[in-house]
Amino acid sequence: MPFSLFLALKYFRPKRSFTSVITLISVLGMVLGVAIIIIVRAVMTGFGDMWQEKILAFKPHITITRYGREVIRDEGSVCARLEQIPGILAVAPSVELRVLAERRRRVEAPIVIGTDSARARRVMQVDRMVSGDFDLEGDAVVLGVDLANTLGVRTGDELFVYSPMNLVNKDEIYFPERLVVKGVFDSGQRDFDSGFLIVSLDVARDLLGMKEGVYSINLKCADPQKTSEFGRIVDDVRALFPGFNVQTWQEVDRTLFNALAVEKNMMALLLAFITVVAIFCVVNTLIVLTVQKTSEIGLLKALGFSSRQVMGVFVIHGWIQCVVGVALGIVAAFLVLHNLQTMVDGLAHLGVEVFPKDVYGLAQIPWRVTTMEVVQVAVLVVVFCTLASLVPACLAACKDPVRSLRNE
Repeated sequence: MPFSLFLALKYFRPKRSFTSVITLISVLGMVLGVAIIIIVRAVMTGFGDMWQEKILAFKPHITITRYGREVIRDEGSVCARLEQIPGILAVAPSVELRVLAERRRRVEAPIVIGTDSARARRVMQVDRMVSGDFDLEGDAVVLGVDLANTLGVRTGDELFVYSPMNLVNKDEIYFPERLVVKGVFDSGQRDFDSGFLIVSLDVARDLLGMKEGVYSINLKCADPQKTSEFGRIVDDVRALFPGFNVQTWQEVDRTLFNALAVEKNMMALLLAFITVVAIFCVVNTLIVLTVQKTSEIGLLKALGFSSRQVMGVFVIHGWIQCVVGVALGIVAAFLVLHNLQTMVDGLAHLGVEVFPKDVYGLAQIPWRVTTMEVVQVAVLVVVFCTLASLVPACLAACKDPVRSLRNE
């Protein structure tokens, strides 16, 4: 075993001294800093994953419209041609408009999605039905659980839907549609559960005074996250319909994912200051250690040990503190993450609402730890801690052996 490593381990051995207390505090600070950074980045990654999963399940992967919001009148032939492209799983025409929904003087303004009842279930993957079925036949409507609670409706109840065309065409009167609630779904995301009514194409056309045509064609693909394959499908669609506006799910929700990425990086950067404080604690520990070991440093240099060897003792001592803190911090982060929802539920029972759905739009706290992020945190902390240890190590190596033996 190299001498520098042997002496560094000897100094690291716990003793009932002031230095041991400072060393323990430094290690705990490192554990806290590393754990918090990993937890925050894991939760932010989980937020991105869950929102992406909900978006890909509820919304189309590719949307085709005409420029200028013109109506697509030959939607049947367009859908048939799109279904021939390899990699496309489902195609459905759609009409979207914002309406007023009323039930016993409770009024909301959701978006109506009118779609083909035979194709809708494949494009809109609404698997969690709270009650009823995903049935769009006739004057049926399917809505989210939050919107149903706000309007006070259940399966089998009726609600009135008022057309916005009454504000556009003042010379015509559009009577409200009386719809029957056939199903209530729970997507797990508040934006979808509170903001949409799903009806048949005929009902949506009646609300707009349309006799035929649709506003958009929605597509579902086999693997929308596989960049090369998804890009090939988008190129095929654009080549097949050059006069149409083709948008992918990344383009439609670009703002959301960009905001998540920026927030994730900013949170990690701000929380990194906790680790910086812990690194200063390590430096402080080494400075105290060099002062206490002044006589030993002088003796080592008098016996012929080089300044590099003396310097190595304190660099390795700081490096050991850092590695131990990082390792324990990673373990602590995983322990907290695996029990995170239990901790949040426990606080909720005590009246402390940490993660309300109406604020965050999700039913539970998502998280996902990536190996690359853990490695990045560990490597950066170890590197900066090692560099910071060079300062007190250099001070120790530069001590004069005679003055050190005299403890001056």
